[in-house]
Amino acid sequence: MHDWLVENPEIRAIRVAAADLNGVARGKRVPVRFADKVSVEGTRFPMSVLNLDIWGEDIDNSPLVMESGDRDGILHPTERGFVPMPWLATPTGLLPIWMSHEDGRPYMGDPRHALAAVEKRFKDKGLTPVVAVELEFFLIDDAGARLRVPPSPRSGKRRVAGEILSLRALDQFDDFFTELYDACEAMDIPADTAISEAGLGQFEINLMHQDDALKAADDAWLFKMLVKGMARKHGFAASFMAKPYEDYAGSGLHMHFSVLDHAGRNIFDNGTDRGSDMLRHAIQGCLTGMPGSTLIFAPHANSYARFVPGAHAPTGIAWAYENRTAAIRVPSGPPAARRIEHRLAGGDVNPYLSIAAVLGAALNGIEDATDPPAPITGNAYAQDLPQVPGTWDTAIDAFETSPETARIFDAELIRNMVMTKRQEAREMAALSTDEQTEIYLDTV
Repeated sequence: MHDWLVENPEIRAIRVAAADLNGVARGKRVPVRFADKVSVEGTRFPMSVLNLDIWGEDIDNSPLVMESGDRDGILHPTERGFVPMPWLATPTGLLPIWMSHEDGRPYMGDPRHALAAVEKRFKDKGLTPVVAVELEFFLIDDAGARLRVPPSPRSGKRRVAGEILSLRALDQFDDFFTELYDACEAMDIPADTAISEAGLGQFEINLMHQDDALKAADDAWLFKMLVKGMARKHGFAASFMAKPYEDYAGSGLHMHFSVLDHAGRNIFDNGTDRGSDMLRHAIQGCLTGMPGSTLIFAPHANSYARFVPGAHAPTGIAWAYENRTAAIRVPSGPPAARRIEHRLAGGDVNPYLSIAAVLGAALNGIEDATDPPAPITGNAYAQDLPQVPGTWDTAIDAFETSPETARIFDAELIRNMVMTKRQEAREMAALSTDEQTEIYLDTV
């Protein structure tokens, strides 16, 4: 880590940051002259900081606050090391950190440790998940009383329609995307294809697949931070909130994954389009785990506005081959690339928790070796299917009591998440949709 600072002598400030349960970066600014100290010794802040609500407030009656004396955790750098923060005017390095107890035990209320625990379950079986994510987001002019598409820096005009796979829509913000890709390169975020999507000013960027689930989640977390920061640098907002516009499709975070055995073979591939028994077992695990983990995939009040039949967000619990109306899709392609696409999560998720929930559910299915129902064909919205929880309250209850969720997440994280979301639900109930949007626009 010292080498990075030597190679980047222009750096004038340091940030150290960890992801809280909502995926919000919490941390400190550190003078560069103390960077080596924090790199070696870590830093401290209260364990309750990783369990704040969306406003950044303590959780009422949380055992992490008054009951424990609001004790500190110790946070050390992750394997990532320093990355630049190209959206800031001051040359700054960001050092991602994660929390442990004083005696070195991982703090299991830390979302990154939750994913690390799932990844270890795979490794203990000689398996390695290969993960890629697709992130949708909106570019928004939020300077006025209502949200609008930003005017094109090229033409000065506002396009007021969704433009699916429109090159013109990409070209309108070419300077932004060029700088964004340059920043991804500098931050070692493997950004691949960018497309325009169906919503007003909506775009999607895919991150390349990799056999390190923690790095895939790091990439997604940093990418969300980068997109929002870079948009502000260019004079508008970027938001990953699930549904900023009532009349247009919302934003998702779709996850593709396969699993390699100890010899590097894809266990979902049996040389056919149908895929292996392991593929179907993983699918069944994902389907069984879906009700209990919906709170992870739809963590906010606004998240449930996205679950509208026919609006490209799945509502029924079903799987299919090459069918984007299903919650679980098995894409076509060569058998060696056989994989699962999990389509339920919104763009507003915490990537660490979302990836952990998907991989953990899939591993549950592999361990249980049970088969799913037959794949559906046709329009999933028009079929009589079991449904994901349709409200925030029912999703909170399901997360708290789900036996499948208890196999994936530590009991302390489940407790913290439930307390956080019940507090947020109480407060959000008193706010208008516009007031909720103002809160979520930049935070998620």
